[in-house]
Amino acid sequence: MEQLCFFPEAGQSKGLPVDYLEYFPGLVSQDAGHDFLQKFIEEAPWKQTVQKMYDKEVVTPRLTAWYGDPGTDYSLSGKIASPAPWTPELISIREIVEPLAGVSFNSVLLNYYRDGNDSVAWHSDKESILGKHPVIASVSFGQVRSFDIRRKADHNEKYSVRLEHGSFLLMKAGLQEMWEHRIAKSAKAMGPRVNLTFRVVK
Repeated sequence: MEQLCFFPEAGQSKGLPVDYLEYFPGLVSQDAGHDFLQKFIEEAPWKQTVQKMYDKEVVTPRLTAWYGDPGTDYSLSGKIASPAPWTPELISIREIVEPLAGVSFNSVLLNYYRDGNDSVAWHSDKESILGKHPVIASVSFGQVRSFDIRRKADHNEKYSVRLEHGSFLLMKAGLQEMWEHRIAKSAKAMGPRVNLTFRVVK
């Protein structure tokens, strides 16, 4: 299925709920972003997890890698993952996003979308270890993909943001409680994309 799009080809949906999320294009330069992309693809300890859906075990359609401070173990598809230690590249990006987010992050989940078949279904990041009102900082490298959100109480209220190479999306307190988000599959040819989501594990 072709990736759904709720906005013009350039930019983002009108009326984006800025109380819940804010988009910053060009946080990282094109060249630096390309170097980060290649580094993460080649060196991150990527894993493909299996999760249960409707009494069936399904392979997650993307790869993930978990980094963080000691003790920030995280449940990925029902399995506990111990973090890999921070790399110099991840530390340098964290130092850029923390002042914008107003949060000191102790962990980061990397997602590797290899092509248009890789995706993440509608969900919200509401795990108890993230606290009641988590703030998540998302940085994207590589292929532009659509980040779709919809209000839990009314699925007809939905928006999209084009997550461009080197961009930063701040998911503010309240988003996970009130909204769901996804990266849809696409029938179009898509190159690789690596997304970093900085978090605070309580």
